[in-house]
Amino acid sequence: MAVQPWGASGPGDPDRRPDGGRTPAPAPQAGFPAGMRAGHADRDRTIDVLKAAFAEGRLSTEEYEQRHEEAAAAQTYGQLAGLVADLPIGPMPAPMAFAAPPVPATFLPPPPPPARSINVLAVTSLVFGLTGFSLPAVVVGHVAKAQPSRRDRDGDWMATLGLVFGYAGCAFWTLVLLVLLRVPA
Repeated sequence: MAVQPWGASGPGDPDRRPDGGRTPAPAPQAGFPAGMRAGHADRDRTIDVLKAAFAEGRLSTEEYEQRHEEAAAAQTYGQLAGLVADLPIGPMPAPMAFAAPPVPATFLPPPPPPARSINVLAVTSLVFGLTGFSLPAVVVGHVAKAQPSRRDRDGDWMATLGLVFGYAGCAFWTLVLLVLLRVPA
């Protein structure tokens, strides 16, 4: 007695049809009774499942050809269901990937430093220097230069620029006053 690849016995099997085809155990497909007649679209769907199984290596060439012929000749849902009963229908879920264990804190990069705020006095010094208020720019610039180190704020470059503009403005106004106050000889 020959055993078929999908589990049916050979010629002496009571489930075999006289023409040599296999009569599968009735199994409802998509909620329909096994004896309900199948249409072309139903046979095409079954053949698609067989093609996928063959492409995945689940069926040999001989098994695929034999089942393909039987699917083309199938008359009922039960016959079609029996051809794919031992095959997965649709994509199989991917095996669960194991999550990597967490990295110890020792090997993690250090967190970025928090953003530093800008010193308001440095901004004020720069604005005073750019608008021509030279003396306030110098005073506020010196106070601002002392603050970033104590309060952990950015703005040292603005305080420096405010001092440069402030001293340049003070020098300019000093020259203007000297020229205006110049006593004729």
